[in-house]
Amino acid sequence: MDSDHEAYVLLLLSDSNLPTGSFVASAGLESYVTHGFFTDLSASSPSRPDKMDYTVNFLRDSLSTYAHSALPFVLDTHRTIEEYLQDQTEHTASDLDPVLSRVRELDELYETMTLNHITRRASKSQGVALLTLFSKGFSKPRLSRHLSVSSDSGLLDLETRATTLVDRLKLLVRREETHGHLPICWGVLTATLRLSPERSQYLHMFLQSRSLLSSSVRLNTIGPYGAQQLLLHTVRPLVDAEMSRCKDLTTGLLASSQNAEQDGLDDDAIRGPTMTWPLGEILTARHDLQHSRIFNS
Repeated sequence: MDSDHEAYVLLLLSDSNLPTGSFVASAGLESYVTHGFFTDLSASSPSRPDKMDYTVNFLRDSLSTYAHSALPFVLDTHRTIEEYLQDQTEHTASDLDPVLSRVRELDELYETMTLNHITRRASKSQGVALLTLFSKGFSKPRLSRHLSVSSDSGLLDLETRATTLVDRLKLLVRREETHGHLPICWGVLTATLRLSPERSQYLHMFLQSRSLLSSSVRLNTIGPYGAQQLLLHTVRPLVDAEMSRCKDLTTGLLASSQNAEQDGLDDDAIRGPTMTWPLGEILTARHDLQHSRIFNS
């Protein structure tokens, strides 16, 4: 992988102006605040709560459960797409069918393992936004394809196959033949843009953290300067810790136990997806029960 290319793609994907649909979701934070978890009910005397501490507590618990539940799907999807795109043999349209079938299996498993309808709704909305982002924002412009002659014909073929794959997946989502969940579509997007799996996972966790802090600013629990402080001093160690625990977790859907033993993977790595914060799931599921709300999810 060309490090310059990867660094440039990382800059593009970390742009807060990208239309990814993340502004519609608070990942349970709005319900968390509404249900009084930003208030210290045990305090003997009324005092102004330290909302930065409460925000860090939410970040820690939310990122932990998200890393354990989403990163295995990001990794398996990325590997599936990467394997297809790196195959140098001549491809036909029918060669996409087994790839899309594996992606749909991962998508269906994520749908099954997502415990509440609020999270499913947000995940589908953001996943479709990522596929649209690739088609409209990251695929090569038609005029450029005709005017430029690439010295690397293999690269041109890779871009064509990637565009065809995303278009087929978008069509399946539109036909409601698959769900288009966020971790799945993120794995597809970053693999087609030739990011490494680890970079893909790390950036996904960073963007999830930034989205949570953006929600905090909109909810007025912290200010924009406070959000930047947390991004610099708190988010990085939290993301690093979750990556060290979860970056090698897989769904177990794409590999048999025999293959896993050959690769030296233990049972914990195979059965990666899990939910680690039941309270967060309960509060997220109660999002629609709020009398008034800012976020859709």
